[in-house]
Formats: sequence, structure tokens, C-alpha cells
Amino acid sequence: MDFSRRQCLLGLGGVAAGSALLSMVDQAAAQNPQSAKMTRFAQTGGDFGWTPHKLDPQEVAAVAYEGYWHKGYACGYGCFYSLIGLMAEKYGAPYNTFPFTMLEANKGGISDWGTICGALYGAAAAFALFWGRNDRTPMVNELYRWYEVTKLPIYKPAKALGVEGEIPNNAAGSVLCHISVSKWCYANKIEATSKKRNERCGRLTADVAAKACEILNAKIDQGKSFKGAFAKQEAVETCGTCHQTKGEEANWAKGVMDCTPCHDGGKALTNKFVDHP
Repeated sequence: MDFSRRQCLLGLGGVAAGSALLSMVDQAAAQNPQSAKMTRFAQTGGDFGWTPHKLDPQEVAAVAYEGYWHKGYACGYGCFYSLIGLMAEKYGAPYNTFPFTMLEANKGGISDWGTICGALYGAAAAFALFWGRNDRTPMVNELYRWYEVTKLPIYKPAKALGVEGEIPNNAAGSVLCHISVSKWCYANKIEATSKKRNERCGRLTADVAAKACEILNAKIDQGKSFKGAFAKQEAVETCGTCHQTKGEEANWAKGVMDCTPCHDGGKALTNKFVDHP
């Protein structure tokens, strides 16, 4: 099909105009990156695009306990796999595409640094596959506040993979691995490197996973109306009026974990680097 010279010029003119427009858009984007559509961070299904499925908390607990002992991958792996891995076993993709061993990094409060309890991180990471911050924060708050005040472990495996028999429990008072483990070991005169402490953490992982499953199920049922039952710890509420309120002179504190384990003024918190025996 032949085109006249006029049609050709009109076509070239359109191309030139389009190129000029694209150039202007590029220049505007360069001057104001926020105005450009960010494709770099796009992901399949969109942000928080996976669909959650309800699970049986008892089944989740058993899988979490087993996952804790699997190749020594421990708490973060056990908890996360018990939720997302079970969905993978039951529903396939996309859950079975996740590299679960990534969660092994949370062992010992993240590579033995004793920071956040790995089981708690595993649960929060699982929530984050489905819900953004506004939806997820009440779920995390509920789980973490429950952890602070509940005497753990509660779970009793049908067959122990570490140590058989009763395992003493206590309320950690903190979501930090360092405090949670140390406080339990001190109260029960059990070494942190012992198999019995491993058994304690394995059973605790099962408890956290089961509670996380209950929260996940409730969120699926209640949607935006989900609210946790556990209120802020009294210390957080009291201290936060000055240290976490906009406009206050001492508004320099970050976090909503219980204040008392680190700020109770007790003898254990005095400077041990001076005149240590």
C-alpha cells in the first residue's frame, strides 16, 4: 500500500511530537522521581498480593516444633514454615516458591545476636506476605504482647525430639531472645547451651506458631475490623506519655515493647564493667 508524501510527513510529525512528549515526561521524572511510576519494585501479584488460608493451630504447632529441629534451622524457620510451608503443602503455588531456608538467619535472635525472638519474626514475616503495615501491626501487637506475659512453653509434643518430660515455663517479659532465654535459664538454673534449653525453645516455637495461626485465622474472618485483646503494657502506656508523644521534650524513644526488663532500675542493670568481680 502506497503512502503519499503528505501522509508520511504527518506520520513523522506524530512520531516527533510523541518523542518530544516522552522527553518532557522523562525530564519531569528526573526532576521529581516521586512523580514517575516506580516499576523497579513491582512484584507479581502486587504488594502483599498473596491470598492467606486458614489453618489448624494444632497442626501448625506440631509442624513448627518439627521445623525447629529440622537440620538445626530453629525458631524462625520452624514458625514461618508451619504457616507458609503448610499452605504450600496444601495449596501449592505461590507458597511453594518461597526459599524457606532464608528464615534460618533468625536462629538465636538473628545469627545468635539475641535480638528479636526468631519465632516472633517468623510469624510477622508470614503476616507480611498478605497484609501491609496498617493491617499487620494489630496482628503483630497481639502476638508480641501475648508473648511478653504468657508462661511458655505450653506445648507438649507427642514425641520429644530433644528432651522428654516436663519443661519448666515462665513469662519472658520481653520479645528479645537474649532476655527471654537468659531469664528462663537463670530461673531454672539451666545452661543456655544445654539440650533442655533447646527443647524449651522448640516447644516455645510451637506455641508462637499456634498463636500466630489463631491471629491469622481471626484476621481472615474479621478483615479490617480485627483488633487484638492484649493492651499495651502498663510501663509502655505510662512511659510513652512523655517519651513517645509528639511535641514532648523527651520524645526520643522508639518501640512499644515492655520497658521494664531494661529500665526497672534494678541491681542487675547496674554497670557491670566497673569493679566486676
